[in-house]
Amino acid sequence: MSSAPDGKKLVRSPSGLRMVPENGAFNSPFSLDEPQWVPDKECPRCMQCDTKFDFITRKHHCRRCGKCFCDKCCSKKVALQRMCFVDPVRQCAECGLISQKEAEFYDKQLKVLMTGATFLVTLGTSEKSETMVCRLSNNHRYLFLDGESHFEVELSRISSMQVLTEGSPPGGSSSPASSMMLRYKTVGSRDLQNLRLEATDDRKTASVWLAAMHKAAKLLYESRDQ
Repeated sequence: MSSAPDGKKLVRSPSGLRMVPENGAFNSPFSLDEPQWVPDKECPRCMQCDTKFDFITRKHHCRRCGKCFCDKCCSKKVALQRMCFVDPVRQCAECGLISQKEAEFYDKQLKVLMTGATFLVTLGTSEKSETMVCRLSNNHRYLFLDGESHFEVELSRISSMQVLTEGSPPGGSSSPASSMMLRYKTVGSRDLQNLRLEATDDRKTASVWLAAMHKAAKLLYESRDQ
């Protein structure tokens, strides 16, 4: 184990090298834990094609699901950023496809979210709204909202997130996203707070940001259900 800049450390696990935060409490809310590998004695055959393992047909563990496969069914090495692996790791066909789709989020959507967009922000039941820039923090743990005032929403405290399209119910249209409703808990409170973000002048940038946030929500809830 060796230290690295920006509060991260290099850790070697049976699956490969991982670059993780020094303090586990600061893990990205999108991250996944490494799975427990299915014990060798419990998988005499490939869990995909049922080929029997022997001296010639060796078994391999998928780094994402932990199941046992033959080389044919688990030959690809794919980037697995949600587990913080430094290099691409061996995954089964099904997990590899999922990881490849997630790579787009890390390569594109995260950059969009951290760049930010401008919205008309309404907090709670207030009749007053404020124009603010909303962006994702560099450690992916907070939404920063900056205008005349500043406040933050921790992603782990968001209980629901709904992206809306103009004049249509959620999911009922392919129209560009125009607003978002959040419900979250503030520190030290059990009560849910409402937060509404509405696109303003630069609607295209706001729409792209909201679409990226919609994808982020899917990964966020998946991490919680792990």
